[in-house]
Amino acid sequence: MPPADLILTGANIRTLDPTSPHATALAVHEGHIAAVGHEADVRDWRGPRTETVHLGGATLTPGLVDSHSHPVWGLEMATGLDLSAVADLDQLRAALRTAARVEGWVIAWGLDHNAFGGRPVHRELIDDVLDGAPAFIRLYDGHSALASGAALRAAGVEGPRTFAQRATVVCDDEGRPTGHLVEHAAMDLLTPVLPRPSHAQRRTRLVELLSAMAATGLTGAHVMDLGGDDVPGLLAGVESEAHLPLRLRLAPWCMPGVDEEGLAELIALQSRAGRHWRVGGAKFFMDGTVEGGTAWLEHADCHGQGTDAFWPDPEAYTAAVRHLHAAGVRTATHAIGDAAVRHVLDTVASLGPGGRLAHRIEHIETVPDDTVPRFAELGVIASMQPPHTAYTRADHTDEWSRRLGDERAARAWRIRDLRDAGAVVALGSDWPIAHYDAREVLATARAPRGAAGRAQGLTGLQALEGCTSHAAIAAGDADVAGRIAPGFRADLTAFGIDPVEAPADEVAQAPVRLTVSGGHITHRHP
Repeated sequence: MPPADLILTGANIRTLDPTSPHATALAVHEGHIAAVGHEADVRDWRGPRTETVHLGGATLTPGLVDSHSHPVWGLEMATGLDLSAVADLDQLRAALRTAARVEGWVIAWGLDHNAFGGRPVHRELIDDVLDGAPAFIRLYDGHSALASGAALRAAGVEGPRTFAQRATVVCDDEGRPTGHLVEHAAMDLLTPVLPRPSHAQRRTRLVELLSAMAATGLTGAHVMDLGGDDVPGLLAGVESEAHLPLRLRLAPWCMPGVDEEGLAELIALQSRAGRHWRVGGAKFFMDGTVEGGTAWLEHADCHGQGTDAFWPDPEAYTAAVRHLHAAGVRTATHAIGDAAVRHVLDTVASLGPGGRLAHRIEHIETVPDDTVPRFAELGVIASMQPPHTAYTRADHTDEWSRRLGDERAARAWRIRDLRDAGAVVALGSDWPIAHYDAREVLATARAPRGAAGRAQGLTGLQALEGCTSHAAIAAGDADVAGRIAPGFRADLTAFGIDPVEAPADEVAQAPVRLTVSGGHITHRHP
């Protein structure tokens, strides 16, 4: 037998392989697991160049995967001043008053809607503290922003606009923009005038970010976009010199107005791949966000909003999914509101039985009882982000809960209900909407916060499965990932505690002893 590249011993291995659930040692050869068992079972795999790591009783699991992340596009979103700790308008104004300029601009991100205290998002709340500087502030949800008066003038935005998707340049009664830009097409009006990092800067920041993610135990991510300019080229450039710290699976966007040529381009993109990344699937949006008033709801929110789909013609969405399905392309659809989730489920049901691809729904923040069992019945993966519950409050005084009302807020993030109903539930962070720390995803899945705090969380094993075996199913990789077994990918995470048995709050702070992605050690505890 050829010698192993890496041997790990002295571990409490949770394989998630039902045929052999526990082990203490394994060997890795050319990026895959060659042997699993005890030290005697891997001894013969040692060679002169084999690296051997004794884990000292650490718990080794299949490598953690973030099932919904934006590590490339997110670098543009998470640029400038971090406002995620801002709790009210006074703090916002103070932060902007002293903010550093980037090429003369104030660029900020991560602002919680709750900071406005129920006031409409308006540039008049911030213009006077900017000394005339243009400012562009992304709100935490990634679907809306606040632009200052100077920024709007720089981009030539002087009134309402019409878009192919459901997006809005919010204007006052006299038709003047308030600075509140809702959904991607509206925010993109500012893109041509915003400061842009160089290719070299993006490359450096990407490697730094992926390395930081690996330090929390992540070995891979389902990337819900294709990023900005030539991301495949960016990733190929990194791989020409080094190993990508995370295995990336990218799903390019499919937006309203797409024609057959556009769908053909999406299908052709599925062949793009590198050593540790590939394009796989397509990302749709069926709605926006509750806080932004763009979640598609079966009944309007408290402001009379939320009754429209992101696709002005929902049947055009269904036709696009059907086209990609016929071509063997998996789809992932952003659907937060109950009406949006129902339409996606109805679309999958219309594809008919037999040979059905496992399509996904992302977010699923509020759904009624009759929707829950349909996920398992239709084989639709529920892709959910437990850390988002931190933006809500148990007493329903937050913007998300107020808009929905008590009845709908009481059915927030029904992760355990979906698991108990037999659904595959893949877990993620949605970075930069929430922090990428995989341990926080595991912990919050077990102990939901805010409006979801009354619901039963996942068990420790279910949470681990959400970031491993269920994530593999969601990517169509269950035959090569999500378990520790011979022939499977050598994507591995070693914890200083047992993430299944330890309390959730301890898991959130658990030491990560070792992270291995594709057989390469990407993080080693000092």
